[in-house]
Amino acid sequence: MTTADPTTAIATSPGDGRRPGRDSLDANRRREVRNAYLLLLPTIVVMAVVVGYPIILSVFNSFQADSHIDPNTGFAVTGGFVGLENYTHWLLQQCATATGTHVACASGTLAASFWNSVFVTFFFAVVTVVLETIFGLWMAIIMNRNFRGRGILRAAVLVPWAIPTAVTAKLWYFIFANGGIANTILNANIIWGSDLWASRFAIVIADTWKTTPFMALLILAGLQLIPEDVYEAARMDGATTVQQFFRITLPLLRPALVVAILFRTLDALRMYDLPQILTGGGGGRGDATTTLSILVVDQVKSGLNSASALSTITFIIIFVVAFIFIRLLGANITGSEKKARKVAKEV
Repeated sequence: MTTADPTTAIATSPGDGRRPGRDSLDANRRREVRNAYLLLLPTIVVMAVVVGYPIILSVFNSFQADSHIDPNTGFAVTGGFVGLENYTHWLLQQCATATGTHVACASGTLAASFWNSVFVTFFFAVVTVVLETIFGLWMAIIMNRNFRGRGILRAAVLVPWAIPTAVTAKLWYFIFANGGIANTILNANIIWGSDLWASRFAIVIADTWKTTPFMALLILAGLQLIPEDVYEAARMDGATTVQQFFRITLPLLRPALVVAILFRTLDALRMYDLPQILTGGGGGRGDATTTLSILVVDQVKSGLNSASALSTITFIIIFVVAFIFIRLLGANITGSEKKARKVAKEV
């Protein structure tokens, strides 16, 4: 007959609020957390150097003055804290008069260029994302079906997305030339690179052609996650194809759609190379296709600190748009078979 050790009984008794092995579990959990941070540390350091430092430096420079001539001394002055002056130049349409006061300027100011670029950027983002979502959904539904040659079709659809944007811009530059294929097919003489709205729709057409495969690929991945037995149950209950699309496909496809639309919207808001190469940011009155990114690059040539303020404003705009998307459309990007069966029962 053995006798239990009193100290062991006391250490593991229910009265002291501890369970056997609890300390070892906590130690293992702390060790896993520490190892996870150690594994993430190199990535965090690289991101801090490559992304964090430039952002902080850009924000700091946005409060500094560009090189200018001091009116009191007549000498060139570099830098100097100017507060929000760089931001007000972009956001407020003001110009100085001879008396030192400020009056509203109708055009030709930095603010006029900024707000025009905001309109152009959001116009491209909204129109292209809507078209790419519609065509991408249509293409994804076709590629999701079982038919001979489906693999070849999927590979062919990705060709426009695989072509570099600079090559795409040059390709469409020749298509939209005065004697190009577009005018030949339309039997018209549209000046796509100079007309105000024609140049904008040229950008929309080229960007839609290139990026629709990306949307189709993301949406196709979402379609393949929907269980087939959900559709079988719906058909047994007498649901039509249209009812299946609106009551099953779209609700269960929402997570993939949210991700696709969010990625494409953020990408469209940073559009630079396509309009820069295709139209040079001009067209119409000279700034018909000037996006915020093009305006930032152009401003760097005349003033780095002023361009830093503009890039900071652009960053804030894109961040706000992303935040609104996530809040309104929902951050849940995963689906479940249980939810699918629940939707099928409601059809």
